[in-house]
Amino acid sequence: MNNGEVLAPAGGPESLTAAVRAGADAVYLGAGSFSARASAQNFSNAELAEAVRFCHTRGVRVHLAVNTLLRDEELPAALELIQFACSLPVDAVLVQDTGLLYLLRRACPQLPLHASTQMSIHAPAGVRACKKAGFSRVVLSREMSLKEIAAVHEDSPDVELESFVHGALCMSVSGQCWFSAMLGSRSGNRGQCAQPCRLPFAAEGGTGHDLSLKDLSMIERIGELRNAGVYSYKIEGRMKRPEYVAAATRACRLNADGKPIPPELLRDLHDVFSRSGFTTGYPDGKLGREMFGTRSKEDVTAAAPACSRLRELYRRELSRVPVQLLLTVQEGKPVQLTAADNDGHTAEVQSDLLPQAALNRPLTEDVCTEHLSKTGGTPFLAEKVQCKLGEGFSVPISVLNHLRRDVLEKLQQQRTERKPVPFTPVHFEALPHHTAGLSLRARFPDGNIPEEAARLAAVIVPFNLPLSELKSLRERGMHIILELPRGMFGTEAFIREKLQTAADADFRDIWAGTLNSAGLARELDLTLHGGFSLNVTNSAALRWYTEFGLTDTELSFELTLQQANALGGKLPRGLLIYGRLPLMLTRNCPIANGGGCKSCKSAHTLTDRKGIAFPVQCFGGCSEVLNSVPLSLLGRLKELRGQDFGVLRFTTETFEQRAQVLRLALADKPFAGELTRGLYYRGVL
Repeated sequence: MNNGEVLAPAGGPESLTAAVRAGADAVYLGAGSFSARASAQNFSNAELAEAVRFCHTRGVRVHLAVNTLLRDEELPAALELIQFACSLPVDAVLVQDTGLLYLLRRACPQLPLHASTQMSIHAPAGVRACKKAGFSRVVLSREMSLKEIAAVHEDSPDVELESFVHGALCMSVSGQCWFSAMLGSRSGNRGQCAQPCRLPFAAEGGTGHDLSLKDLSMIERIGELRNAGVYSYKIEGRMKRPEYVAAATRACRLNADGKPIPPELLRDLHDVFSRSGFTTGYPDGKLGREMFGTRSKEDVTAAAPACSRLRELYRRELSRVPVQLLLTVQEGKPVQLTAADNDGHTAEVQSDLLPQAALNRPLTEDVCTEHLSKTGGTPFLAEKVQCKLGEGFSVPISVLNHLRRDVLEKLQQQRTERKPVPFTPVHFEALPHHTAGLSLRARFPDGNIPEEAARLAAVIVPFNLPLSELKSLRERGMHIILELPRGMFGTEAFIREKLQTAADADFRDIWAGTLNSAGLARELDLTLHGGFSLNVTNSAALRWYTEFGLTDTELSFELTLQQANALGGKLPRGLLIYGRLPLMLTRNCPIANGGGCKSCKSAHTLTDRKGIAFPVQCFGGCSEVLNSVPLSLLGRLKELRGQDFGVLRFTTETFEQRAQVLRLALADKPFAGELTRGLYYRGVL
């Protein structure tokens, strides 16, 4: 497809019809479970089978989203769903969970897999890691600039890149948000996000909604995405109404094909859903206040009249599949009509009627072409009509029409029949994990580290800490792990250089929180320690990361203690046991929206509608929104029975507070201040 792929959302059957009839090349949808948009209508198995038939008949591909984090007990059901999807077959499956990835590469290696945007891929090293893992396509993070996308494409030209072209922007990098989980036990990583970020969170001097961004719209600039190396132009919106899907899809279709978009369609697209307009801040690399917006009363009231007009976009079947028709009228033989599409399907029908000698006007090629080209109401477009007509014969027009209907129906049936993707059921059972006891590590945002840290198994410090400070810490008896940023937008070359310098000084242990940083460290043959933000929630994911090259990993703090302790396998694992949990990783700093955070290195805060303050800290070019109170399991470390280590994650604490917490941790005594137990007892949906 020279013009790339217009990829539309299908939250339910009506949206699917709207997407296809508005001109989508492919749709993405979720089944009844394991979809990152669990609140969408989604598709039952019967509806999914019908959706695949409907789309394939019309030359539209179907991508099934199974892109949530899974627990051990959920993996068999996820595999059963994908086995059913392979029987249809769907054209690709979107995946976030590396445990599911591990199993699918064994069960159905021929099934195309797409790395979901939930995997937070935004650097060349991340795309290279995905390619090595078996992904044929990567859905890039929404926060990337056109320049950064082009760099990824230049580095890995054989990997298909999918990028959002229109729709909602989360404040957080996808896959790096725990806001909804912590505030209400509804995990965005499991498709249950309650969107608390759209509520008032105020930075000093900000808009009052400083975690709410306008929607993205690059629909009028698809050519720039194409030039940057994007193959698939993805429209966000599986929870949006069909009229929205139709408007966005038709506008993308027109622009991708080099055709003008009618001004009234652009106006209706704005009215059917926007948040006080659209933004192109991320693609343009222009961040700041202009990107922030909320859905106003005026935005809501404009939607109804727009919807009424937009329903016309998908009321009728779109004749989109080119066919070549051949009519044969010969003496003494039944009238025959053959139809062939561009995918190798051929159908043939005959009339019981033999051609008769014309009494008045013999049948002409123009008349035949006129009536055989009337394919309206079907998915087919008569691209070419050929006629082999004997001289002086007559055929009733009703016969021609009947033959046209029959041959297209027969061709349509052929187009629904595809070979299933081979699927071999796999059984995975990890052996129970055995631990020699709990050791402690601590993460520090700077080099101000108390003496008590020398008693820890390791300290985690920023990768860009001066080499002199790293050597000083080592001389004080501390084992150093260098923390790489979770956000690596446009900084891979700089980080690679820093890591090489550190490695030359024998600092080779690396903390990696995404596949971007983990892939880069692996390429440099460094010792890899996985972070909480790798989102490990099942034993199969631990197996995948073992083969990837991790020496140990932190588990997701969305697991309960019981779930975390039950994970099997050999890879050493640990949990965060103290610290303000990072609720969001954002490239567009919410504090900068208020005019601050220009060059500061201290924490600022966001305040919610109840007056609760959430600190914000920056590292590596991105900001972390932290929880209002620290997590603490201090005094309860004996409950981490299946863990090899616990991690204290310092952020806003003073030097003395750090020392005090370290003393409490080493003695396993409880933290006395205001705290939370996080999700370790209540879990997430």
